[in-house]
Amino acid sequence: MSKKQEETETKNPDRRSFLKVGAVCGLAGATSALGLMPNVVQASDKPGHLKSHVDPGDLDDYYGFWSGGHSGEVRVLGIPSCRELKRIPVFNYDAAYGWGTTNISKSLLKGKHSGDTHHVHLSYHNGTYDGKYAFVNDKAQARLARIRLDYFVTDKITEIPHCQGTHGIFPSRHKLDAVYCNSEFRTPLPNDGRDATDPKKYGALHTCIDAKTMDVRWQVMVDGNMDLCATDYEGKYSMACSYNSEGGVTLGDMIANDRDWLVVFNHKRIEADVKAGKGKKIGNSSVPVLDGRHGSPYTIYIPIPKSPHGVNMDPTGRYAVCAGKLSPTVSVVDMKKVDQAFDGKIKPRDCVVAEPEVGIGPLHTAFDDRGNAYTSIFIDSVVTKWNIAKAVAGQNPVIEKIDIHYQIGHINATMSETKEADGKWLISLNKFSKDRFLPVGPFRNENEQLIDISGSKMRIVHDTATHPEPHDAVMVRRDIIRPKKVWSNDDPRFDYERNLAKKFGLNDLKAASKVIRDGKHVYVFMTGVAPNFSMSEFTVKQGDTVTLVLTNNDGIEDLSHGICVSHHDVNFGVSPQETASATFKVPNKGVYWYYCPWFCHALHLEMRGRMIVT
Repeated sequence: MSKKQEETETKNPDRRSFLKVGAVCGLAGATSALGLMPNVVQASDKPGHLKSHVDPGDLDDYYGFWSGGHSGEVRVLGIPSCRELKRIPVFNYDAAYGWGTTNISKSLLKGKHSGDTHHVHLSYHNGTYDGKYAFVNDKAQARLARIRLDYFVTDKITEIPHCQGTHGIFPSRHKLDAVYCNSEFRTPLPNDGRDATDPKKYGALHTCIDAKTMDVRWQVMVDGNMDLCATDYEGKYSMACSYNSEGGVTLGDMIANDRDWLVVFNHKRIEADVKAGKGKKIGNSSVPVLDGRHGSPYTIYIPIPKSPHGVNMDPTGRYAVCAGKLSPTVSVVDMKKVDQAFDGKIKPRDCVVAEPEVGIGPLHTAFDDRGNAYTSIFIDSVVTKWNIAKAVAGQNPVIEKIDIHYQIGHINATMSETKEADGKWLISLNKFSKDRFLPVGPFRNENEQLIDISGSKMRIVHDTATHPEPHDAVMVRRDIIRPKKVWSNDDPRFDYERNLAKKFGLNDLKAASKVIRDGKHVYVFMTGVAPNFSMSEFTVKQGDTVTLVLTNNDGIEDLSHGICVSHHDVNFGVSPQETASATFKVPNKGVYWYYCPWFCHALHLEMRGRMIVT
């Protein structure tokens, strides 16, 4: 920071300074931790670091999958360039692809057009990514979505019963098996009004969803509110940081106790009792629910500092690191001791083998391949690098801290959540941007910073504004992700349109070009090859319902088409060899042009036709 900047910040305290001062004053014991902190450093650009610039025409080394926050989408970035490659619509409306307009998207969204995506994670095999799926939560409406990584499209959305504020999720790491979801908010069970004013009868649920079918398998009720989720590498346990051990419903009610918990779920015991029919059915749902509150054989509650936020598993699978955001410490949990705690040989608290001081407001932890951890420190606005073995040995493990701008939230490193963590790049997802970019009105950009962690010193190499709000991200080697460039015509994604065509004797969507009337419903089957639609006009009647089916018969990479029907709120894209459809009503007589909205040819503007309504 320059002398002029220091003088400006001294005269005009900003939000960051206010938060730091408030936190230092309000957190008991935090001042003692400050005395142990090494000086914050900003490493300079030195030879020997990774190359962060990706030249034009060159490809990135990693795919980054970013949650889109309250946009309801998932974003795909190239790393290290940080170029945005695609926005995958999930719980949101997207006119570019027609998500929310096409029949398949409507069938998945079920009339909802908003979501809040916090955590995106990829499917695993033997402790590393298999390149098949991404999973992402919807905190707003308690849903889990699955994204196919062969075509980068959402293919399943599951509504989770009895849950509100579904926040942390994590897949099985040993194989493609399940995704575990934490509901953050406690509600009456069932939530039908009978216990609305009695918080003692509220509960939150840990949910297991089948990763292959996306069906809900079982749920376990817990004490407290659950936040982030993690799984071990063997398929034995899932876990949840749990706050509000008081069971309160207001801020004052939730901060009376000194500690909260890491709740660990024993899959073998849960699944055995579910199979034995011991699960309780709640309301109209058929999902079995087990009671996992204190004293249950299904769970252990490991006491950790107040209001824990993140829980992250190190690449060896030995340690889970929990961040208590109202403490300057993180808690290191030995998973071998978890086995002993479930057998009653030790107390749950004995599973904690270290609690090093890393800074004020720790939230999340990432890992490299050298035994080091990197924890995001919200209040101090730093990343703390520390060594796990030194922490377990009782030594001061802090190696280095680097200044972040500003108020860092989530953090992750390349391949960090797998056994193949490689210690190359670290992403810092920051909550405020303030003065770092051109102002764009009261709603400011968020900020994210890319950090080179390959050397002895951390080095910030990229600083960019980002659309609100990236909560979490994963970065995976590009060789693991194998996207297809042209659709396969027989893909199950087109089953609705394929069956619809067969109903009317059209056996090949690639050759389907016909208008079929069935009472007041008109079906228009059309194909596109640049720069023409297979029909330049079709006629319907006022008041008809129209289902428009379009197949892109071009097989060349990049040659996408789409169709937009003027004044009818219909606009969707079809990439090479893809079929999509939309259903809409035609309320008024007249001529309405339809056209291709994706630039596809020198005669692109001429790729259009008329819908004549009589």
